[in-house]
Amino acid sequence: MKKIVFALTALLVFSNCAEKKKETPSEPEEQSVETSVDTMKKEIKRTIEPLAFEPDGSYFKANGTEPFWGLTLYENKVELKTMEDTILTPPSEAIKAQDGNISMYRIQTEATLMDVIISHKPCTNAMSGEESPYTVTVSYKSTGGDETVVYEGCGSYVTDYRLHDIWVLESMKGATVSKEEFNGQDVPNMEVNVNTNRFSGFSGCNRMTGSLFFENGLLRFSQIASTRMACPSMEKESDFLTALRASTTYKVENNRLYLSNPNEENLLVFKKID
Repeated sequence: MKKIVFALTALLVFSNCAEKKKETPSEPEEQSVETSVDTMKKEIKRTIEPLAFEPDGSYFKANGTEPFWGLTLYENKVELKTMEDTILTPPSEAIKAQDGNISMYRIQTEATLMDVIISHKPCTNAMSGEESPYTVTVSYKSTGGDETVVYEGCGSYVTDYRLHDIWVLESMKGATVSKEEFNGQDVPNMEVNVNTNRFSGFSGCNRMTGSLFFENGLLRFSQIASTRMACPSMEKESDFLTALRASTTYKVENNRLYLSNPNEENLLVFKKID
C-alpha cells in the first residue's frame, strides 16, 4: 500500500511540474535583439578581437614582385625596400587629384628622387593572388643618376589601431546626451574592429552594423544597416545616424573619439569603455 501511495505522490508532483512548464511562455527570439545595452556592452567586451597586427606607426603599406619590393609610409618617414637596398626619406604632403581618389607623394632629397602614386583601384598580387584596394606605382632614381626604376604593385591603408575599441556616445553636436533622449534604453554605442574594418552596436532604438573607410586622416562610416524596430521616439536615433554618416575626419584624445567634417567640428564625441 505504501508503495502505491508513494508512486501516486511522485506522479502528482511530476504532473504539476509539467503543467508549470507549459504555463511559462518561452521568450521570443526578438528578446535577444532587445537585450539591455549594458549586457550587450559586457558581451562585446568579452568577445572583442585582439589586434591582428603589431602597430608600427605606419599608415600605408605596399609591395610588388618581379622584382620584389616593399613601401611603407609613416608620419615621419618613407621607407622603400628593394632587393639591393633600403631607402629612407623624409615624408611629403600628398598631392590629390581633382578627378579621382589618387594621391601622389613627390620626394626629393640630396640623394634621392622618388614619386609615389597611390590610386584607389583594385589590385591583385601576381604571385599570391591577394587582392588589395589600391594600385601603387613607385618611380625612383638616385640624384645625378640617369636610370629611373619603376616599381608597380598593390597596397592598403593601415587603419588606426586606436579605433579598435568599444565607444559610447557622450555628446552630439555639442550637447551632452542621456538615455532618456533615446527612449530610456541607453545612449548609442559601438564596437570598432580594425582587423575587419567593420563596426556594430546600438543606435538608440535599433542594432546597427557597417563598414569603415579609412585613409590617412580620413574616416567614414559607410554601408550602415540596422534592424527595423519601432520606438516611441525615433528622432534622436535619426539625428545620430545622420551625423555618423556625415563624419569624415576623426581625432582620438583623452580616451575619446571625436568625429567631425569640414563643415562642423565634433559632430559626435564618444568615450572609450575602460
